[in-house]
Amino acid sequence: MSLSNISQVLSRNLASLSAKTPLFINLPEDGFIAEYKKQYPQTKIRCYNTYFIDYLDVKNKYGIEVSGEFNALFTSDLTHDTVIIHFPKSKAELNFTLAMLAPYLGSDAKIFFVGEKKGGVQSTPKLAKSFLTDIHKVDAARHCLLYVGLLNQAKNNTTFKLDEWYKTYQISIEGVTLNVASLPGVFSQQKLDVGTSLLLHNLPDTMQGRILDFGCGAGVISCFIGLKYHDNEINLELLDVSALALASAKKSLSLNNLTANIFASDSLSRVNKTYQHIVSNPPFHQGTKTNYKATEDFLAGIKKHMARQGDISIVANSFLQYPKIIKSSLGNVQTVAKKQGFSIYFSKA
Repeated sequence: MSLSNISQVLSRNLASLSAKTPLFINLPEDGFIAEYKKQYPQTKIRCYNTYFIDYLDVKNKYGIEVSGEFNALFTSDLTHDTVIIHFPKSKAELNFTLAMLAPYLGSDAKIFFVGEKKGGVQSTPKLAKSFLTDIHKVDAARHCLLYVGLLNQAKNNTTFKLDEWYKTYQISIEGVTLNVASLPGVFSQQKLDVGTSLLLHNLPDTMQGRILDFGCGAGVISCFIGLKYHDNEINLELLDVSALALASAKKSLSLNNLTANIFASDSLSRVNKTYQHIVSNPPFHQGTKTNYKATEDFLAGIKKHMARQGDISIVANSFLQYPKIIKSSLGNVQTVAKKQGFSIYFSKA
Protein backbone atom coordinates (compact mmCIF):
# COMPACT_ATOMS: atom_id res chain seq x y z
CA MET A 1 0.00 0.00 0.00
CA SER A 2 1.36 3.42 -0.92
CA LEU A 3 1.65 6.09 1.73
CA SER A 4 -1.19 8.59 1.93
CA ASN A 5 -0.36 12.27 1.66
CA ILE A 6 -0.44 12.77 5.42
CA SER A 7 1.80 9.74 5.96
CA GLN A 8 4.26 11.08 3.37
CA VAL A 9 4.49 14.32 5.34
CA LEU A 10 5.08 12.39 8.56
CA SER A 11 7.64 10.16 6.85
CA ARG A 12 9.74 13.10 5.70
CA ASN A 13 9.78 14.38 9.29
CA LEU A 14 10.69 11.13 11.02
CA ALA A 15 13.78 12.69 12.59
CA SER A 16 11.53 15.10 14.52
CA LEU A 17 9.20 12.34 15.72
CA SER A 18 11.63 10.40 17.92
CA ALA A 19 9.94 9.08 21.06
CA LYS A 20 10.04 6.34 23.67
CA THR A 21 6.28 6.02 24.04
CA PRO A 22 4.60 7.51 20.95
CA LEU A 23 0.84 7.62 20.64
CA PHE A 24 -0.79 7.67 17.20
CA ILE A 25 -4.35 8.99 17.01
CA ASN A 26 -6.51 7.90 14.05
CA LEU A 27 -3.59 7.44 11.68
CA PRO A 28 -4.34 5.22 8.66
CA GLU A 29 -2.45 1.95 8.37
CA ASP A 30 -0.75 2.58 5.03
CA GLY A 31 2.89 1.84 5.81
CA PHE A 32 3.92 4.77 8.02
CA ILE A 33 3.75 2.73 11.22
CA ALA A 34 6.13 0.18 9.67
CA GLU A 35 8.50 3.00 8.68
CA TYR A 36 8.38 4.39 12.19
CA LYS A 37 9.07 0.97 13.73
CA LYS A 38 12.05 0.52 11.43
CA GLN A 39 13.45 3.94 12.34
CA TYR A 40 12.78 3.52 16.07
CA PRO A 41 12.69 -0.24 16.79
CA GLN A 42 12.81 0.13 20.59
CA THR A 43 9.74 2.33 20.93
CA LYS A 44 6.46 1.20 22.47
CA ILE A 45 3.90 2.37 19.93
CA ARG A 46 0.27 2.76 20.95
CA CYS A 47 -2.47 3.39 18.38
CA TYR A 48 -5.86 4.79 19.32
CA ASN A 49 -8.46 4.64 16.56
CA THR A 50 -12.08 5.70 16.80
CA TYR A 51 -12.82 4.11 13.40
CA PHE A 52 -13.21 0.35 13.52
CA ILE A 53 -11.71 -0.29 10.08
CA ASP A 54 -8.48 1.56 10.98
CA TYR A 55 -8.26 -0.27 14.28
CA LEU A 56 -8.64 -3.64 12.53
CA ASP A 57 -6.02 -2.73 9.92
CA VAL A 58 -3.47 -2.05 12.65
CA LYS A 59 -4.43 -5.10 14.70
CA ASN A 60 -4.40 -7.46 11.71
CA LYS A 61 -1.00 -6.27 10.50
CA TYR A 62 0.93 -5.91 13.73
CA GLY A 63 -0.84 -8.06 16.32
CA ILE A 64 0.76 -7.59 19.73
CA GLU A 65 3.73 -5.68 18.25
CA VAL A 66 1.66 -2.50 18.37
CA SER A 67 -0.77 -1.78 21.18
CA GLY A 68 -4.13 -0.75 19.72
CA GLU A 69 -7.40 0.53 21.13
CA PHE A 70 -10.88 1.10 19.71
CA ASN A 71 -13.07 2.91 22.17
CA ALA A 72 -14.82 6.22 22.77
CA LEU A 73 -12.77 6.70 25.94
CA PHE A 74 -8.98 6.50 25.65
CA THR A 75 -7.02 4.96 28.51
CA SER A 76 -3.38 3.98 28.76
CA ASP A 77 -0.99 2.39 31.21
CA LEU A 78 1.84 4.50 29.75
CA THR A 79 2.84 8.13 29.99
CA HIS A 80 3.30 9.27 26.41
CA ASP A 81 6.07 11.63 25.34
CA THR A 82 4.91 12.21 21.74
CA VAL A 83 1.45 12.24 20.17
CA ILE A 84 0.59 12.40 16.47
CA ILE A 85 -3.04 13.32 15.79
CA HIS A 86 -4.73 13.03 12.42
CA PHE A 87 -6.74 16.26 12.36
CA PRO A 88 -10.42 15.27 12.71
CA LYS A 89 -13.21 16.08 10.27
CA SER A 90 -15.15 17.74 13.09
CA LYS A 91 -13.29 20.64 14.67
CA ALA A 92 -15.26 20.11 17.89
CA GLU A 93 -13.59 16.73 18.19
CA LEU A 94 -10.10 18.25 18.51
CA ASN A 95 -10.45 19.71 22.01
CA PHE A 96 -12.38 16.62 23.08
CA THR A 97 -9.41 14.50 22.02
CA LEU A 98 -6.85 16.77 23.69
CA ALA A 99 -8.79 16.85 26.96
CA MET A 100 -9.03 13.06 26.93
CA LEU A 101 -5.31 12.59 26.25
CA ALA A 102 -3.98 15.17 28.70
CA PRO A 103 -3.88 12.89 31.79
CA TYR A 104 -1.67 10.42 29.90
CA LEU A 105 0.95 12.86 28.61
CA GLY A 106 4.34 13.65 30.09
CA SER A 107 5.23 17.17 31.19
CA ASP A 108 7.39 17.74 28.09
CA ALA A 109 5.24 15.81 25.62
CA LYS A 110 5.10 17.04 22.03
CA ILE A 111 1.74 16.96 20.26
CA PHE A 112 1.81 16.87 16.46
CA PHE A 113 -1.19 17.52 14.20
CA VAL A 114 -1.26 16.43 10.59
CA GLY A 115 -3.99 16.78 7.99
CA GLU A 116 -4.94 17.94 4.55
CA LYS A 117 -5.38 21.68 4.06
CA LYS A 118 -8.90 21.19 2.72
CA GLY A 119 -9.75 19.36 5.95
CA GLY A 120 -9.17 22.48 8.07
CA VAL A 121 -5.85 21.57 9.71
CA GLN A 122 -4.65 25.18 9.33
CA SER A 123 -7.04 26.12 12.16
CA THR A 124 -4.99 24.03 14.64
CA PRO A 125 -3.25 26.99 16.36
CA LYS A 126 -6.57 28.70 17.03
CA LEU A 127 -8.50 25.60 18.08
CA ALA A 128 -5.83 24.08 20.32
CA LYS A 129 -4.59 27.25 22.03
CA SER A 130 -6.38 26.50 25.32
CA PHE A 131 -4.58 23.16 25.62
CA LEU A 132 -1.20 23.80 24.02
CA THR A 133 1.61 26.34 24.02
CA ASP A 134 4.21 27.19 21.39
CA ILE A 135 2.10 25.87 18.51
CA HIS A 136 3.88 26.28 15.20
CA LYS A 137 4.04 24.82 11.72
CA VAL A 138 6.68 22.17 11.09
CA ASP A 139 6.11 21.34 7.43
CA ALA A 140 3.85 21.86 4.44
CA ALA A 141 3.81 19.35 1.57
CA ARG A 142 1.44 17.14 -0.45
CA HIS A 143 -1.40 19.61 0.22
CA CYS A 144 -0.96 18.84 3.93
CA LEU A 145 0.30 20.67 7.00
CA LEU A 146 2.15 19.44 10.08
CA TYR A 147 1.99 21.40 13.36
CA VAL A 148 3.50 20.80 16.78
CA GLY A 149 2.80 22.19 20.24
CA LEU A 150 3.51 21.52 23.90
CA LEU A 151 0.87 20.62 26.46
CA ASN A 152 -0.23 23.44 28.74
CA GLN A 153 0.78 22.08 32.13
CA ALA A 154 -2.40 23.44 33.72
CA LYS A 155 -4.27 20.79 31.69
CA ASN A 156 -2.01 17.90 32.65
CA ASN A 157 -3.76 17.11 35.92
CA THR A 158 -7.31 17.76 34.75
CA THR A 159 -9.70 14.84 35.26
CA PHE A 160 -11.50 13.84 32.09
CA LYS A 161 -15.16 12.80 32.37
CA LEU A 162 -16.77 11.46 29.21
CA ASP A 163 -20.29 12.32 30.39
CA GLU A 164 -19.43 16.02 30.40
CA TRP A 165 -18.83 15.98 26.62
CA TYR A 166 -22.23 14.74 25.48
CA LYS A 167 -24.49 17.29 23.84
CA THR A 168 -28.12 16.48 24.58
CA TYR A 169 -31.28 17.68 22.91
CA GLN A 170 -34.90 16.63 22.64
CA ILE A 171 -36.97 16.15 19.50
CA SER A 172 -40.66 15.55 18.92
CA ILE A 173 -41.77 13.95 15.66
CA GLU A 174 -44.84 11.98 14.62
CA GLY A 175 -46.15 12.28 18.18
CA VAL A 176 -42.98 10.75 19.65
CA THR A 177 -40.68 12.70 21.96
CA LEU A 178 -37.16 11.39 22.48
CA ASN A 179 -33.84 12.50 23.95
CA VAL A 180 -30.58 12.41 22.01
CA ALA A 181 -27.02 12.40 23.36
CA SER A 182 -24.07 12.89 21.06
CA LEU A 183 -20.30 13.21 21.43
CA PRO A 184 -18.19 15.63 19.35
CA GLY A 185 -17.66 14.40 15.81
CA VAL A 186 -20.87 12.38 15.65
CA PHE A 187 -23.31 13.23 12.85
CA SER A 188 -26.06 15.70 13.79
CA GLN A 189 -24.58 16.43 17.18
CA GLN A 190 -26.64 19.58 17.74
CA LYS A 191 -30.02 18.88 16.13
CA LEU A 192 -32.05 16.50 13.99
CA ASP A 193 -30.89 16.60 10.38
CA VAL A 194 -33.24 16.93 7.39
CA GLY A 195 -32.52 13.46 6.01
CA THR A 196 -33.19 11.58 9.24
CA SER A 197 -36.34 13.61 9.85
CA LEU A 198 -37.65 12.68 6.41
CA LEU A 199 -36.89 9.01 7.08
CA LEU A 200 -38.72 9.02 10.41
CA HIS A 201 -41.80 10.44 8.70
CA ASN A 202 -41.72 7.65 6.10
CA LEU A 203 -41.03 4.41 7.97
CA PRO A 204 -43.33 1.38 7.50
CA ASP A 205 -46.74 1.72 9.18
CA THR A 206 -45.84 -0.99 11.65
CA MET A 207 -42.53 -2.56 12.67
CA GLN A 208 -41.80 -5.61 14.76
CA GLY A 209 -39.24 -8.35 15.14
CA ARG A 210 -35.50 -7.87 14.75
CA ILE A 211 -34.52 -4.45 13.38
CA LEU A 212 -31.08 -3.34 12.16
CA ASP A 213 -30.03 0.32 12.28
CA PHE A 214 -27.07 0.50 9.89
CA GLY A 215 -24.71 3.43 10.56
CA CYS A 216 -26.66 4.32 13.68
CA GLY A 217 -24.84 7.53 14.62
CA ALA A 218 -26.29 8.84 17.88
CA GLY A 219 -29.13 6.31 17.73
CA VAL A 220 -31.94 8.68 16.76
CA ILE A 221 -33.66 6.26 14.35
CA SER A 222 -33.57 3.33 16.77
CA CYS A 223 -34.81 5.41 19.70
CA PHE A 224 -37.70 6.67 17.59
CA ILE A 225 -38.64 3.13 16.50
CA GLY A 226 -38.31 1.77 20.02
CA LEU A 227 -40.64 4.43 21.39
CA LYS A 228 -43.16 4.56 18.53
CA TYR A 229 -43.64 0.80 18.30
CA HIS A 230 -43.19 0.05 21.99
CA ASP A 231 -46.28 -2.15 22.06
CA ASN A 232 -44.77 -4.50 19.49
CA GLU A 233 -42.16 -7.16 20.10
CA ILE A 234 -39.01 -5.40 18.89
CA ASN A 235 -35.34 -6.33 19.07
CA LEU A 236 -33.14 -3.39 18.13
CA GLU A 237 -29.61 -3.88 16.80
CA LEU A 238 -27.38 -0.92 16.01
CA LEU A 239 -24.05 -0.84 14.21
CA ASP A 240 -21.56 1.83 13.30
CA VAL A 241 -17.89 2.09 12.34
CA SER A 242 -17.29 4.92 14.84
CA ALA A 243 -16.60 4.33 18.52
CA LEU A 244 -17.89 7.84 19.31
CA ALA A 245 -21.17 7.08 17.51
CA LEU A 246 -21.61 3.77 19.33
CA ALA A 247 -21.07 5.43 22.71
CA SER A 248 -23.54 8.17 21.75
CA ALA A 249 -26.16 5.63 20.66
CA LYS A 250 -25.76 3.74 23.92
CA LYS A 251 -26.28 6.97 25.87
CA SER A 252 -29.33 7.96 23.80
CA LEU A 253 -30.94 4.56 24.31
CA SER A 254 -30.36 4.85 28.06
CA LEU A 255 -31.95 8.31 28.17
CA ASN A 256 -35.05 6.85 26.52
CA ASN A 257 -35.15 3.72 28.71
CA LEU A 258 -34.51 1.44 25.72
CA THR A 259 -32.24 -1.56 25.32
CA ALA A 260 -30.48 -2.83 22.22
CA ASN A 261 -27.54 -4.79 20.89
CA ILE A 262 -24.89 -2.25 19.81
CA PHE A 263 -21.78 -3.34 17.92
CA ALA A 264 -18.98 -2.13 15.69
CA SER A 265 -18.81 -3.24 12.08
CA ASP A 266 -17.12 -2.19 8.87
CA SER A 267 -20.17 -2.24 6.60
CA LEU A 268 -21.67 -5.75 7.01
CA SER A 269 -18.44 -7.48 8.11
CA ARG A 270 -19.74 -8.28 11.63
CA VAL A 271 -23.40 -8.85 10.74
CA ASN A 272 -24.47 -12.51 11.06
CA LYS A 273 -28.26 -12.38 11.56
CA THR A 274 -31.37 -11.74 9.49
CA TYR A 275 -33.77 -8.86 10.10
CA GLN A 276 -37.43 -8.09 9.53
CA HIS A 277 -36.65 -4.40 9.04
CA ILE A 278 -33.45 -2.59 8.12
CA VAL A 279 -33.23 1.19 8.41
CA SER A 280 -30.42 3.58 7.66
CA ASN A 281 -29.25 7.10 7.09
CA PRO A 282 -26.04 5.61 5.71
CA PRO A 283 -22.68 7.23 6.40
CA PHE A 284 -20.52 8.63 3.63
CA HIS A 285 -17.42 9.65 5.56
CA GLN A 286 -14.49 7.66 6.91
CA GLY A 287 -12.68 10.20 9.08
CA THR A 288 -12.07 13.23 6.86
CA LYS A 289 -12.57 11.31 3.61
CA THR A 290 -15.77 11.05 1.59
CA ASN A 291 -16.35 7.33 1.20
CA TYR A 292 -19.45 5.72 -0.32
CA LYS A 293 -18.00 2.22 -0.55
CA ALA A 294 -19.24 0.99 2.83
CA THR A 295 -22.83 1.94 1.94
CA GLU A 296 -22.57 0.53 -1.56
CA ASP A 297 -21.26 -2.76 -0.14
CA PHE A 298 -24.07 -2.71 2.44
CA LEU A 299 -26.77 -2.29 -0.21
CA ALA A 300 -25.22 -4.87 -2.53
CA GLY A 301 -24.92 -7.49 0.19
CA ILE A 302 -27.95 -6.86 2.40
CA LYS A 303 -30.28 -9.43 0.83
CA LYS A 304 -28.83 -12.38 2.73
CA HIS A 305 -29.50 -10.52 5.99
CA MET A 306 -33.18 -9.85 5.27
CA ALA A 307 -35.82 -12.19 6.68
CA ARG A 308 -38.60 -13.54 4.50
CA GLN A 309 -40.81 -10.56 3.58
CA GLY A 310 -38.30 -8.29 5.27
CA ASP A 311 -37.85 -4.70 4.12
CA ILE A 312 -35.31 -1.91 4.00
CA SER A 313 -35.82 1.86 4.30
CA ILE A 314 -32.98 4.28 3.70
CA VAL A 315 -32.52 8.02 3.18
CA ALA A 316 -29.81 9.38 0.92
CA ASN A 317 -28.85 12.37 -1.18
CA SER A 318 -30.97 12.18 -4.29
CA PHE A 319 -27.99 12.45 -6.65
CA LEU A 320 -26.46 9.18 -5.45
CA GLN A 321 -26.99 6.03 -7.52
CA TYR A 322 -28.26 3.91 -4.65
CA PRO A 323 -31.60 2.96 -6.32
CA LYS A 324 -29.70 1.08 -9.05
CA ILE A 325 -27.73 -0.87 -6.45
CA ILE A 326 -30.85 -1.68 -4.42
CA LYS A 327 -32.76 -2.85 -7.50
CA SER A 328 -29.83 -4.98 -8.62
CA SER A 329 -29.56 -6.54 -5.16
CA LEU A 330 -33.24 -6.94 -4.23
CA GLY A 331 -35.07 -6.73 -7.56
CA ASN A 332 -37.26 -3.80 -6.59
CA VAL A 333 -37.06 -0.27 -5.20
CA GLN A 334 -39.56 2.51 -4.54
CA THR A 335 -38.91 6.21 -4.00
CA VAL A 336 -41.49 7.00 -1.33
CA ALA A 337 -40.57 10.62 -0.55
CA LYS A 338 -38.34 13.50 -1.60
CA LYS A 339 -37.39 16.70 0.22
CA GLN A 340 -34.56 19.24 0.09
CA GLY A 341 -32.27 17.04 -1.97
CA PHE A 342 -32.97 13.82 -0.03
CA SER A 343 -34.92 10.74 -1.09
CA ILE A 344 -36.40 7.83 0.85
CA TYR A 345 -35.94 4.44 -0.81
CA PHE A 346 -37.92 1.35 0.20
CA SER A 347 -37.53 -2.26 -0.90
CA LYS A 348 -38.85 -5.67 0.16
CA ALA A 349 -36.98 -8.95 0.05
